[in-house]
Amino acid sequence: MIISARNSFKGTVKKISRGPVNTEVIIEINPGVEVTAVITKSSADNLRLIEGGEAIAIVKASDVLVAV
Repeated sequence: MIISARNSFKGTVKKISRGPVNTEVIIEINPGVEVTAVITKSSADNLRLIEGGEAIAIVKASDVLVAV
């Protein structure tokens, strides 16, 4: 797989919360460091995500906001 996004993080699927339309996926990329994504239910099904399985979180954003 070749992608243009520069921020990709390999990790382990920690939790999957399936809803009627969307699925929330939590990927642990380092101990205590998690990335949460909300994807469509059909995408989650197509990816065959399982808790404890391997996944890659790919971040592509045109803006990053920082606040204190």
